[in-house]
Amino acid sequence: MAPSVQPSSSPLRTSEGDEKYANVKWEELGFALTPTDHMYVAKCRQGESFSQGKIVPYGDISISPCSPILNYGQGLFEGLKAYRTEDDRIRIFRPDQNALRMQTGADRLCMTPPSVELFVEAVKQTVAANKKWVPPPGKGALYVRPLLIGSGAILGVAPAPEYTFLIYASPVGDYHKVSTGLNLKVDHKYHRAHSGGTGGVKSCTNYAPVVKSMVEAKSSGFSDVLFLDAATGRNIEEVSTCNIFIVKGNIVSTPPTSGTILPGVTRKSMIELARDIGYQVQERDVSVEELLEAEEVFCTGTAVVVKAVETVTFHDKKVKYRTGEAALSTKVHSMLTSIQIGLVEDTKGWMVEIDRCQG
Repeated sequence: MAPSVQPSSSPLRTSEGDEKYANVKWEELGFALTPTDHMYVAKCRQGESFSQGKIVPYGDISISPCSPILNYGQGLFEGLKAYRTEDDRIRIFRPDQNALRMQTGADRLCMTPPSVELFVEAVKQTVAANKKWVPPPGKGALYVRPLLIGSGAILGVAPAPEYTFLIYASPVGDYHKVSTGLNLKVDHKYHRAHSGGTGGVKSCTNYAPVVKSMVEAKSSGFSDVLFLDAATGRNIEEVSTCNIFIVKGNIVSTPPTSGTILPGVTRKSMIELARDIGYQVQERDVSVEELLEAEEVFCTGTAVVVKAVETVTFHDKKVKYRTGEAALSTKVHSMLTSIQIGLVEDTKGWMVEIDRCQG
């Protein structure tokens, strides 16, 4: 299930294990896989608990063709980032929140999750083992991808007899390589989630169904797709891989995480930062009509961080929004990234530091 390993002759690798940085053209980083050196693997049987796993060389894994992840989609994934500061510390952004979200998802899919403590420690070990792949300050981040999959063989639809907790990492740059804001298309044909489904957890099964809509939108020149609620088709929910906010006056509104929308860690952080600077933030249903009348729209997520939306197109109507220095998205993006890369003091306790002796 892990992505295949590139040959050892790849120009992205370095043979010097003690070098500070891997041989990567950091300025050219996008959001694409650059295989690193190591990954973390732990296994547990159904009815047992995960114990400490181990760091192993990055590479393919062996899995039964009868595993529930392959046959029934019994799997979850997370995404978080590690950053390098100007004084060469390496820090991870809010890994405990990803651990808690994985536990919620595991309960929904009848899986055995790692404890919060084990999850955070495993992420720290993975980052430490790949520390030379953490980009220089301001050049990107090390994207960390934890997976929890039903790996034990079983033919019928049932919880897996064995689970695998795996973490790999890749240095990344911007998710959207555009200097301006996003151009979103509102999808009124396909839906991302429905009430009672798995839209509120980070299930692997949530993502393949949005690809068709994304491909169609991008082929027409759009950046991404904004989905509507399946029940009424009147309220906005999520972009394909991120949460969405609208701004009008001093009020910031975002759809509630009531079962069909993923409770994003960046979303949660953005709400706190916006309130810190005097905005009123409302978590409520947001209609398409309100979206089209907003002054500003932006997206949040681990991959996109905070990204302004320049235009939204709904049927034949295209609306342009405020972007640039006056936009709330610009202010909050600066506040958040300054905490992440250590330019300002982390008074919120969001950053977890990798001990210098680790790795």
